[in-house]
Amino acid sequence: MKRGILYGVGVGPGDPELLTLKAVRILREANVVAMPDKGSGEQTARKIVQAYIEGKELLSCPTPMVRDKEVLAQSYEANADTLCALLDQGKNVAFITLGDPSVYSTYLYIHERVAERGYEARLIPGVPSFCAVAARLGISLCQGEERLLIVPASHSVEDCVDFPANQIYMKAGRRLGGLLETLEQHGRLEGAMAVSNCGMEEEQVWPRAADMDPESRYFSVLFAPGKDRD
Repeated sequence: MKRGILYGVGVGPGDPELLTLKAVRILREANVVAMPDKGSGEQTARKIVQAYIEGKELLSCPTPMVRDKEVLAQSYEANADTLCALLDQGKNVAFITLGDPSVYSTYLYIHERVAERGYEARLIPGVPSFCAVAARLGISLCQGEERLLIVPASHSVEDCVDFPANQIYMKAGRRLGGLLETLEQHGRLEGAMAVSNCGMEEEQVWPRAADMDPESRYFSVLFAPGKDRD
């Protein structure tokens, strides 16, 4: 039996209208739609694609929100086992992931394991959250000779904050308050802007990031312009 193909499908930041035509086609043609399960009960990615997966076989893949590398590795291996079993049955699987699968995506760790086992695995790009945020704010992320630095704010940002570039901070979560304090201490909060839950019902736009509620949800993206930008 011919093996199936695994597709890592980027579904964008939240607005279903930002799904690409290719993503929609893959979702419609797939035999199984897989999705991450962080254990919180949230299924944001599923909500985005709901109109295209009615009647599909669905698979929840546990992806715990921990930093223990051994626990994570075991989870990725177990998910790869499950996906490969489906591929061995000749089923094509679309694994949905927020934003773009190449940008801070948990899915990539599973994708790599499946590909290393000799299975065909393809990435379907999606609209990254920071591009959607820039569009919502009506700004450019970089132009001319400007550089752009993308930072996972769930980790330390001290070695990034003074880098001479326009800066994107993603995944701040519970560290948002500390991030805002650090940016202010380094003179980077002035002119910074942000959007929480971009494209979702709970969307909040912050023309001044300094006004953000530190309790804003996990899906917050902050843009801090370079010090030389007018």
